[in-house]
Amino acid sequence: MDCFKKSSFFPLPFLLLCFSTILSFNNGINASHEIFPELQSTNTVDVKNAHRTGYHFQPPKNWINDPNGPMYYNGVYHLFYQYNPYGSVWGNIVWAHSVSTDLINWIPLEPAIYQSEVFDKYGTWSGSATILPGNKPIILYTGIVDANKTQVQNYAIPADLSDPFLRKWIKPDDNPLIVADITINKTQFRDPTTGWLGQDGYWRTLIGSVWGNKGLTILYKSRDFMKWTKVQHPLHSVEGTGNWECPDFFPVLLQGTNGLDASYNGKHIKHVLKVSLDITRFEYYTVGKYDKKKDRYIPDNTSIDGWKGLRLDYGNYYASKSFYDPSKNRRIMWGWSNESDTVNDDVKKGWAGIQTIPRKLWLDPSGKQLVQWPVEELNRLREKKVQLSNRKLKKGDKIEVKGITPAQADVEVTFSFSSLDKAEPFDPNWADLYAQDVCAIKASTVQGGLGPFGLLTLASKNLEEYTPVFFRVFKAQNKYKILMCSDASRSTLENDKTMYKPSFAGYVDVDLADKKLSLRSLIDHSVVESFGAGGKTCIISRVYPTLAIYDNAHIFVFNNGTETIKIESLNAWSMSKPKMNWSLDHSSY
Repeated sequence: MDCFKKSSFFPLPFLLLCFSTILSFNNGINASHEIFPELQSTNTVDVKNAHRTGYHFQPPKNWINDPNGPMYYNGVYHLFYQYNPYGSVWGNIVWAHSVSTDLINWIPLEPAIYQSEVFDKYGTWSGSATILPGNKPIILYTGIVDANKTQVQNYAIPADLSDPFLRKWIKPDDNPLIVADITINKTQFRDPTTGWLGQDGYWRTLIGSVWGNKGLTILYKSRDFMKWTKVQHPLHSVEGTGNWECPDFFPVLLQGTNGLDASYNGKHIKHVLKVSLDITRFEYYTVGKYDKKKDRYIPDNTSIDGWKGLRLDYGNYYASKSFYDPSKNRRIMWGWSNESDTVNDDVKKGWAGIQTIPRKLWLDPSGKQLVQWPVEELNRLREKKVQLSNRKLKKGDKIEVKGITPAQADVEVTFSFSSLDKAEPFDPNWADLYAQDVCAIKASTVQGGLGPFGLLTLASKNLEEYTPVFFRVFKAQNKYKILMCSDASRSTLENDKTMYKPSFAGYVDVDLADKKLSLRSLIDHSVVESFGAGGKTCIISRVYPTLAIYDNAHIFVFNNGTETIKIESLNAWSMSKPKMNWSLDHSSY
C-alpha cells in the first residue's frame, strides 16, 4: 500500500455531528501522506516501555505497518510486515519476517525483501503469498521504480525450499511481472492479493487502484503465474470511494466456521471482497457472489457498497491481510493498528505500530456479515483466572474486577437484562450519522435507559482516566439498534491536543431475543481490542494512560442506565507474555 503515513494525529471535537469531520482526518492519519526524511533514519537509542504491548505482536523498536504475505507452510506460520530498521517513523521500508508454530510465540529472521533492484529501488510495498502446485510459495509485492512513485508488481521466491524457516528470498531478473498500461493510474496501483486458480486453469490476482474518484480492483489472469494479462474490466469498482488499497478476496462457507482456500471451487459458498479506503483509513467489506464465467463480483443487496458499509473493525485498524490455514481448516485475518499519538511521541518512545491479535473469521449464519474471534492459541497465555456471576448492577453501580493484572488482561463477560422497555428512542436526526458520531454524543457518562453498560478498562483508581467499552440499546421504530462503543476521549490526562482520542463505535446486529449481550476485551497497556456479541462487531482502540499504567491500572464493570443489568458470567485472566526473541542486528540492511 501507499505507506507514506505519518502517525501525527489531529484533534476531533468531542461531539462529532457529521462523518465528514472524520473523513477529513483520515482516521487520525494525515491525508497528504507527509513523510519525515529528517526523522526516518533517526536511530532509536532508548525505548520507552510504559505503553508497549505485552502480547500483541511488535518488534523491540522502530516503525511497523502493514502485515504482508501471511502463510502457513510445512508446519510453520510466516508473518511478513512493513518495517523501518532505522527509525520509528515511516521510511526505509523492508519486508521484515518472523515465524511461529503457534501464532503467539515468534522467532525473528532477517528481512525477506528489501530495496535492491531497479524494479524496487524506491520501495518494497505490500503484497501477498500464494502456494503454487508442488508446494512452492511465491510472493507478489509492489515495487516502486522511480521518485514519481511509479508502481509495478514483482515476485520473490525462496532461495532454499529445504530451509524450514525460508530465511532467504530471491527476486529473479524477469521482474517486474505486471506493469500498468495507459488505462491505469500507475501511481495508485498496488497491493496484489493472494492468487487463486480458476476452473479454467488460469490464476488470478487483484490489484488495488483508483480512476478519478472511482475505487477499483484490477483483475489479472495467468496460465503460469509468470505472464499476466489484464482482464478488460475490473472485478469490482465503486464511484466516489477514492483509492482502494490492500484488497482481499476469498470464499466463505454458508454454514459453519471452517475456512476455505482462495482457489476453492465448490458449492454453498459466498465471496468476500475487502478493501482499505485511502480516504477514510478504515476497512470495508461486502458479502456477495463471484460470477466466475464473467469474472465479476456482485455484492448482495444486503451489503452496502461504500463508506457506510460493513467494517472489519470500527477502530484503529487498517491494511489487513488474510490467509487460509490448512492445519486447522480456518481463515485467519491480521490487521495493523497504528499509534494515536504524535510523530514526536513516536520518536521519543522509539517505536510505533503493532499487529492485532490474529483472528479466525467466518460467515455469520445470517449470511450478511463476517464474524471474527481471536485465534484459540491466544488462550494459552491466560493465567490467574477470576470469576463473577449473577451480580446485579443498578443505575450508577460499578464493580471492580480484582485479582488479575488489569493492564495486561483478557476479559469475557455476558450481560443480561429482564426487559427492553427502557430502551431509549433512537433520534431520527441520527439516521445519517455514523455509529462513531452517536457514541460521541451518547458517551458512557450520559445516563440512559438500557445502557450504557460494559467495562471501564485501563482505569485509574478514582476514574480520572479510563477507556470504556460499552453497549447502549435504542428502540428505532419496530426494531432495536445496539450501539457498541470504545471511547478513548477520557483515556488519558495527557493534554496534547494533537493526540487522536476518538469515540470509536459500530452497531451490533443481534435480535436480543434472549436479552443478553456478550463482550470480550483484550487489554494490553496501550491496546483495547474488543469483540461484541461473539465477534459480530470488533473495535480496537490505542490509548496512552498517564495514571492507569502497570499496577496502577484497574478494570470495572459498570452500568449507567436505569434498567438493572445482571452480570450473568464474567471470566477474566491475567495474560502472560509470549516469547519474542528480538536480538537480530539489522545494521547490514
